[in-house]
Amino acid sequence: MDYKKTNAPLTTTVHDLVELAEQTGNIYETVCVISKRANQIAAEMKNDLEKKLQEFASMNDNLEEISENREQIEISRYYEKLPKPTLIATQEYVEEKLAFRNVAKEREEL
Repeated sequence: MDYKKTNAPLTTTVHDLVELAEQTGNIYETVCVISKRANQIAAEMKNDLEKKLQEFASMNDNLEEISENREQIEISRYYEKLPKPTLIATQEYVEEKLAFRNVAKEREEL
């Protein structure tokens, strides 16, 4: 899922833990699934931001030469306004857009 086109809320929302745990049957497993996805989203966001800001990096960084770049500031503000990775991951989980599996349970069933 593209984190730029998500319908995740921009602020923290309250979720019923019992409802969240219905897919996995265990709230701790649910939190683990959401946190791993949030880490993936955060890494993707960080890589995208670094690629975009790399265009503005200069080879000679002197204090005198560093000036404010309006485009660089706008890019940073855009990423600051995006929903946090945990909110995006939780929204994906609630909408059942995450694919996950428990390898330990699969081994026990065999």
